Amino acid sequence: MRKLRVLVVEDESLIAMLVEDMLNDLGHEVGAIASRITEALEIARSGQFDVAIIDVNLDGQSSYSVADVLSERGVPYIFATGYGSKGLDPKYSDTPVLTKPFVGAELETALSQISSPV
Repeated sequence: MRKLRVLVVEDESLIAMLVEDMLNDLGHEVGAIASRITEALEIARSGQFDVAIIDVNLDGQSSYSVADVLSERGVPYIFATGYGSKGLDPKYSDTPVLTKPFVGAELETALSQISSPV
């Protein structure tokens, strides 16, 4: 798999750091980490990423608006949630989901499913 530049949207700083470590271990680069909706939307609109990992619930707010911005830009994303795919809005039922807590191998599998070859 090619090296990916990843946007991480996660409000828990320890989880964000863990995801960053996993991505680095897999040979990828974290382009940005956003912990609040406003920040995530701004970065999603202007940043250059190959993929995003989005926590579904950011400090009590749904992050679907971030996913929508990324979709408009053609940037694939993976949702991360403790509720699994059954906790997603039906509109996003085809979106890959990482169920928290997840490990590096699960992250690698999810990334390989959505990223295209060079």
